[in-house]
Amino acid sequence: MMKSAMLADSTAQQIAKMIEEENRFSVGDKLPNENDLAAELGVSRSTLREAVKILTTNGILEIKRGKGTFVTSKTTINLEDLNDIASGLDDLFEMRLMFEPDCAYLAAKRATDEEIKTICYYGEEIEKKILSGEDRTYEEQKFHESIANATHNSFVKQFMPIIFNAIKKGVMVLAKDRDITSDNLKDDRLIMDFIKKRNPDGARTAMRLHIIHAIEGLEK
Repeated sequence: MMKSAMLADSTAQQIAKMIEEENRFSVGDKLPNENDLAAELGVSRSTLREAVKILTTNGILEIKRGKGTFVTSKTTINLEDLNDIASGLDDLFEMRLMFEPDCAYLAAKRATDEEIKTICYYGEEIEKKILSGEDRTYEEQKFHESIANATHNSFVKQFMPIIFNAIKKGVMVLAKDRDITSDNLKDDRLIMDFIKKRNPDGARTAMRLHIIHAIEGLEK
């Protein structure tokens, strides 16, 4: 299961690269039909569908029944828009502070061994992106989504689009703050360690600290 999920994630990243870096598709463009795109990417149609679901959840793609799949946004944000972006982040991060520490608590109690591996995989991918100076938005979103999924609460997924929005905007605003980036590395390691040890209180505290560090960065 983890292998197929990683393949879907990799495929989602390939499609995102087509949009972001290669400029093959712009906002409003329709993606090629399923058979052609799957063949180009060298994956099965089921893997492609999972990748499209990921990008739809992230707000990058939209499926219109009977019409196809369309690009709705890009993850990149113009630097001149940062002030507008930051203005709404206080409330978003406050909501995260109310919500995500308890997700980490429940994940530490309920996660399967496979789910813990997935959480740690994305945590390690975040670290690689930070150390290489690359954008880590996608990996951050998947890390927090993996924790939310491990709560085994059927309603938690309904909050994920809000969390994804906060992460996407927060990464852009905070990316150049070296102190925040350093804290991010330490915090993610702590979160992973406590979840691996199945220590719910530790996981909740580490997640709370992680979000507080981000809030402090926004206030600078």
